[in-house]
Amino acid sequence: MSPSAERPSVLFVCVHNAGRSQMGAAFLTHLAGDRVEVRSAGSAPADSVNPAVVEAMKEVGIDISAQTPKLLTAESVQSSDVVITMGCGDVCPVFPGKRYLDWQLDDPAGQGVEAVRPIRDAIEQRVRGLLGELGIPASA
Repeated sequence: MSPSAERPSVLFVCVHNAGRSQMGAAFLTHLAGDRVEVRSAGSAPADSVNPAVVEAMKEVGIDISAQTPKLLTAESVQSSDVVITMGCGDVCPVFPGKRYLDWQLDDPAGQGVEAVRPIRDAIEQRVRGLLGELGIPASA
């Protein structure tokens, strides 16, 4: 994507939108600022974000405690340039011309913060790689 192109839009999807997709969205927002439009959603959203995920993100200076899981809609997929599913076999509506990535990651549900840390770190590495592919330098 050229620097003069419109701001790319990225949607992170996992079933409950309570862990992996929240971390992906938080890292992308943290590293890209307003240069990327970032959303996350789930097909069966949980009531709240996983507390161990909130704690693991706080350890790297990112506060997601105010985030709430959101329902995945066809509109959110259609309005995104890149759709990233988080290895959960989630069914996502497919639209021509969209880029779909599936990041195989362990599910942090029911895990303590110790188990969430390596998942968090893997997501950060993949988000940094995605920024490189989009031609957007990480700001942090």
